[in-house]
Amino acid sequence: MKMLIMVAATALAVAINVSTIAAAQKPVNQAEAITATFTVAAIDTAARVVTLKDKDGVTQEIVCGPEVQRFDQLKVGDRVTFRYYESIATAIRRSGSAPAAPSAAVTRTPGKKPGGTVAQQLTATVTIEAIDPKIPSVTVRTSDGNKLSFKVEDKKNIEGYKAGDKVDITYTQALAISVASPK
Repeated sequence: MKMLIMVAATALAVAINVSTIAAAQKPVNQAEAITATFTVAAIDTAARVVTLKDKDGVTQEIVCGPEVQRFDQLKVGDRVTFRYYESIATAIRRSGSAPAAPSAAVTRTPGKKPGGTVAQQLTATVTIEAIDPKIPSVTVRTSDGNKLSFKVEDKKNIEGYKAGDKVDITYTQALAISVASPK
């Protein structure tokens, strides 16, 4: 949850009310979503700081830069929902081939309240730890030792690979932010 807040804090200033970045990507294919909802506890209009409170009463301050164009529409009591998606792996290929260039997209949610989605498509060189053709999914270890698992978009993408293979994997992450007035 703390990680989600940190990701959200970083992305909030970018995500809300920014036009689509030129290097747009194809839509996110969702595999897993982590959702957290917070209440706006305080707003410092002069400093453009929003204090969010979770259900346990823990607060987190977020600085909203000038790119948050609908900042003035935020009100104490509004509910801010963050949905973090780590999507299906869209490509797996032998390491050393030319990796796809990273791409990112930021889209604004229509309406009066702030909201939007930040998505990025990344390619990383990893080592396959395990493959599950039934789901299909792949578990990999990154160069810094982190272990990640991804559902695979097309079962054919994992044919011919085995544990221990070093591959380039392309995947998408997205963070959606929405704001709603209290009922």
